[in-house]
Amino acid sequence: MKVRKLQQPRGWAFSIAVAIIKPVLLATTRHDWIDGEKIPERGGFILVLNHISHIDPLTAAHLVYDHGRLPRYLAKSGLFRNKALAGFLGAAGQIPVERLSRNAAGAYDAAVRAVEQGECVVVYPEGTITRDPGMWPMTGKSGAARIALATGCPVIPVGQWGAQDLLAPYATTPHPFPRKKVTMKVGDPVDLSDLLDLPPSTAVTQQATDRIMAAVTALVEDIRQDRAPAERFDMRKAGVRQIGNPNKPPKKERP
Repeated sequence: MKVRKLQQPRGWAFSIAVAIIKPVLLATTRHDWIDGEKIPERGGFILVLNHISHIDPLTAAHLVYDHGRLPRYLAKSGLFRNKALAGFLGAAGQIPVERLSRNAAGAYDAAVRAVEQGECVVVYPEGTITRDPGMWPMTGKSGAARIALATGCPVIPVGQWGAQDLLAPYATTPHPFPRKKVTMKVGDPVDLSDLLDLPPSTAVTQQATDRIMAAVTALVEDIRQDRAPAERFDMRKAGVRQIGNPNKPPKKERP
């Protein structure tokens, strides 16, 4: 694997994060970065990947950092409720998003600005850790497609596998030893060129979303050497919770 040197200033928050998190990841994981050179060296783009563990934003950041870029995430707003953590995340350029809320529009605007300013914006198009019984990518939400159609930026798909062995979905106790193998494969940019000049519509956005999820799924299939279900898991059709731990009953509202 050829590591690229970071060209942009890290800032204090990223400097602290790298000093603490990277040694921990190196001690607990063996990583296999495949085709990482497909991550653009410069300019704004969206990186999209499947979501299998609460730890995989860190392993994805490791991939991006090793290829000379700083990741900016669309992070759930709950992480920003702690003032100290909010200050740290804000200094690192992370973007709070209130999922399933009208206020998510603010995150969309911030992501568009970041891409236009030449940043790498990481988006989990599923919106949450997969609920698919086989841990395959689910149906996607429209955020990544909308940003891409608004900016015309490259959409770089990544398929990943292995982070769930370090920290299982919604588990609180990691299993760091023996070291777990984390594989991430970077794909070619998703071709949305024929959609960019079309009038904005729900149908156009859905086409872009479907292409993004198809690209991510194909990469996961390649890593796992297996075939995903013919129909992607849809949380709404299955009647499962779209956010939060699906294994816990929802909190009762106070009267």
